[in-house]
Amino acid sequence: MNFLAHIYLSFDNDRLAIGNFIADSVRGKAYKTYPDEIRKGILLHRQIDTFTDSHPIPRISSKRLHSNYGHYSRVIIDIYYDHFLAKNWSDYSAEPLEAFTEKFYALLEDHFELLPRRVQGMLPYMVSDNWLLNYSRMEGIEKVLQGMNRRTRNRSRMDRAIKELELHYPKFESEFRLFFEELIIFSRQKIHTL
Repeated sequence: MNFLAHIYLSFDNDRLAIGNFIADSVRGKAYKTYPDEIRKGILLHRQIDTFTDSHPIPRISSKRLHSNYGHYSRVIIDIYYDHFLAKNWSDYSAEPLEAFTEKFYALLEDHFELLPRRVQGMLPYMVSDNWLLNYSRMEGIEKVLQGMNRRTRNRSRMDRAIKELELHYPKFESEFRLFFEELIIFSRQKIHTL
């Protein structure tokens, strides 16, 4: 899953959300240097990724892309799935997405010193371009895919993946919905065991 899903799956626990958000920038056992709830968020993120990578539904989604994008297919599916979460946000939260994202950006700015350097460098761009809110729009997802392609020096060709999203939109959305219901249950249970 991508940023929005990880934040959402922290279920309004601010410090858990920070950990869940920064986890990809925290390597190995470095998570042990963080305060308890942030540490739990990092571990939750890792558990969510493991669950997602081994689950048959995201595998079905990524298989549809594999011939064109190889191992980048899973990254693309994470981005697609964040789009469907943002687009259908009101099905999962009573709080409007715009308010949710503004609150989260403020949380990160209030805890800026806890963020890894890489995240600190990314945050101004994330906020100014409002990545989380823009996941709900096709133009926003296209921009994310273009940015990811640039980061791979155009090797991934992820900028073209908007075409497959448009072509197979109902299938991807249906797969997201089925999978996300299971992921919500998994995440709630996992929080209690960390």
